[in-house]
Amino acid sequence: MSQQEVSWSRSAAATSAEVGATTRSSGVAARRLTLVGLIGILIVAFLLSISLGSVAIPPGDVARVLLGGEAQKATWTTIILQFRLPKSLTAMLAGAALAVSGLQMQTLFRNPLAGPFVLGISSGASLGVALVVLGVGAGSATLLAGLGLLGNLGVAAAASIGAGAVMGLVLIVARRVHSSMTLLILGMLFGYATSGLVSILLYFAISERIQSYVLWTFGSFGKVTWEQMNVFAPIIVLGLALGFLLVKPLNAMLLGEAYARSMGLNVSRARIGIVVSASVLAGVTTAFCGPIAFLGIAVPHLCRSLFNTSDHRMLLPGVTLLGAALALATDLIAHLPGSSVTLPLNAVTSLVGAPVVAWVILRRRNLRQAFAG
Repeated sequence: MSQQEVSWSRSAAATSAEVGATTRSSGVAARRLTLVGLIGILIVAFLLSISLGSVAIPPGDVARVLLGGEAQKATWTTIILQFRLPKSLTAMLAGAALAVSGLQMQTLFRNPLAGPFVLGISSGASLGVALVVLGVGAGSATLLAGLGLLGNLGVAAAASIGAGAVMGLVLIVARRVHSSMTLLILGMLFGYATSGLVSILLYFAISERIQSYVLWTFGSFGKVTWEQMNVFAPIIVLGLALGFLLVKPLNAMLLGEAYARSMGLNVSRARIGIVVSASVLAGVTTAFCGPIAFLGIAVPHLCRSLFNTSDHRMLLPGVTLLGAALALATDLIAHLPGSSVTLPLNAVTSLVGAPVVAWVILRRRNLRQAFAG
């Protein structure tokens, strides 16, 4: 090879490397811009959730009240601070928690259809709530009202333990079963079994408690009071913080446990951390808001499409923001602005999430690479 050819080859290689670096840089910039866009969408959704409802409040008055001022009407200030603000904060925290929990489970099981609702995690949390509430005898309209701080902590702990127990069973089965479809079926069976236990508890409960429990299963972000927020918010924030600390283990486990071990990861410790984080996030959200369907499955896939990556350094903040925004949007739809009618939240999330899950199933071949070992 002549000196000129060698020089040309080196120049071409350098140019190729520069193009690759430029492409990667532009991809990172686009993803960061998408994150900024999601922040903007979340802010708009938050303001709309406080402004719209059975009583429409001008956005200017909403901003004034949130900044510590007073609205034009005293009743608007009361509506914002006592009803809509805690509801909106609850929706944001719950949506982020379910989305992160779903992402963690999809990565852990390397299954695109894994989620708190499908794998029976929400059913386990529901069983924990039923054991505490129906056993203790809280029969109020909001199910958790009147239990006090220790009671709220007890319900949150019971829901997390129930969710963790079911997830632990699924993990044990996942070590023996390599078929994703078999794992999903077994997860559904665990869910049916826990639902059967709940049905037995309901059968022996009095009618007032049964009605309260049934209303709770419809799902709602509007039942969490400021007192309960003192328990709900810190636990969700801690669960999210633990999830963000597990970014590197989640990325390592994308290509399987063998690859993760070769990278020096303590797989057993990482798995325990993921199970604890996902169980706390799904369990506590279920305890305070009811079993919310589909958000945990749908949001991670929407984020993968938005960011065009499986890197959890981008996906975790992405699902946190998108989950919070979608929860606010579904809650806004459920409250039918301008009307006093409120739809069951689970019905709205199902209508939003079911098409996404159907889309995942139809293009599942294309998703296998993201979860393959």
